[in-house]
Amino acid sequence: MDKTAAIFKEFLKGRGLKFTPERKAVLREVFSLHRHFDAETLYQELYRKKVRISRASVYRTLPLLVKSGLIAETLRCQGKTSYEHIYGHGHHDHMLCIGCGKVIEFRSEKIEKLQNEICRRHGFKPVEHRLGIKGYCRECQRKIKMKKKLPLDSAE
Repeated sequence: MDKTAAIFKEFLKGRGLKFTPERKAVLREVFSLHRHFDAETLYQELYRKKVRISRASVYRTLPLLVKSGLIAETLRCQGKTSYEHIYGHGHHDHMLCIGCGKVIEFRSEKIEKLQNEICRRHGFKPVEHRLGIKGYCRECQRKIKMKKKLPLDSAE
């Protein structure tokens, strides 16, 4: 059994829950993805691979994976929560293009130091943080500029 499965199994056991075949399938699929995903995309991927699992099982397993520390919620946009597996990966933050949905990951020592300084100044013990910036990527900014340059009625 791989390390993530052992961690998840122990987490579930500590809460009186079982490591069911469905939870194992969700865990396996999450760690096979090397991109951000939402619950519905994950369910569709499992369905495409003919894994017999209910949509509800996928939606119920994701919060357990978050609480176990294996995955994290990254962004919430347009009513969807995105996730990524974080086990074995360093901390980073995200920018989300609201035009095309592109996610850009970044890390900034200046931001990390500033957050630590603010916490220290206020006597606050941080456990986790997420920084998500929503806006437009370069490509979408170009498209928006081009649309503004087009005449209102191109039929004339």
